[in-house]
Amino acid sequence: MSLDSATRDRIATLLKDHRVVLFMKGTRHQPMCGFSAAATNTLNELLPDYHTVNVLEDPAIREGIKAYGDWPTIPQLYVDGELVGGADIIRQMYTSGELHQLFGATPPDRTPPEITITDKAAEAIRQGTANAQGVALHLEIGPDHSAGFQLAPAGEHDIVVVANGIEVHFDPGSAQRAKGIVIDWVSTMQGEGLSLKFPGANEVKSMSVHELKARLAEGGLVLVDVRPAASRAQAAPLPQARILEEEGYEALATLPKDTPIAFICHHGISSQGAAGRFAAHGFSQVYNVEGGMDAWAAEVDPSVPRY
Repeated sequence: MSLDSATRDRIATLLKDHRVVLFMKGTRHQPMCGFSAAATNTLNELLPDYHTVNVLEDPAIREGIKAYGDWPTIPQLYVDGELVGGADIIRQMYTSGELHQLFGATPPDRTPPEITITDKAAEAIRQGTANAQGVALHLEIGPDHSAGFQLAPAGEHDIVVVANGIEVHFDPGSAQRAKGIVIDWVSTMQGEGLSLKFPGANEVKSMSVHELKARLAEGGLVLVDVRPAASRAQAAPLPQARILEEEGYEALATLPKDTPIAFICHHGISSQGAAGRFAAHGFSQVYNVEGGMDAWAAEVDPSVPRY
């Protein structure tokens, strides 16, 4: 892959002007792919500020950075002008403590957390992993309390906890956020699955679209639309809604913890996850709008497009 001199110079200037540069899809506060999200989640743990380049907005940089460091994938992290690597290497260096050392951060606390896995959850995990060979169950918990399980090879620097006969692997940040969690198996309107309950987390309450209409008329309720831009283009957000994609979790998390806040998406599924993160952060009046914008269009305002 060739690299023209103009693009090379632009990249070199970026690396000269900023000590830490992450070439990624999306932005630090709104990554647009899972690998970029993983990279920013890790860097956000250690750095109050770093420079990001959204390659989706610059095709020349998107292709040029691959040739510049002879690295075929994105994201790519550069520190002091040198290529560190992509999402997997960033995660490995974070887990081992090398990334902390690189940035002069305090070494990670590697104390295993105390967690609880209910009998139902343990049985579901056993059934789901019965045929998985050579992999371990990993639980990643982000700074915003977003959480995800995955099966992947065990790492030599993983923090390992055994609860109810189930072995769970953590990175250092996830391990600290996992203290006191309860992993359960629950059935909801959205289906069945594993659920995490954080110590002190408040319950996410359901809100119908009719209740939403009344609460918006009364005032005092913060409504957050969690849909991506493509969905918002098909059915515009309600006039009162704040847009999660534009503001980011960090900005909304600065609201007073007793703020009544409701989350809405297309059908009420992704909004449930967003609401759960705010409940885990200590917000006491958190609601998920059941049925989402589709229910609003069907039951409240037929002028809103259904898609």
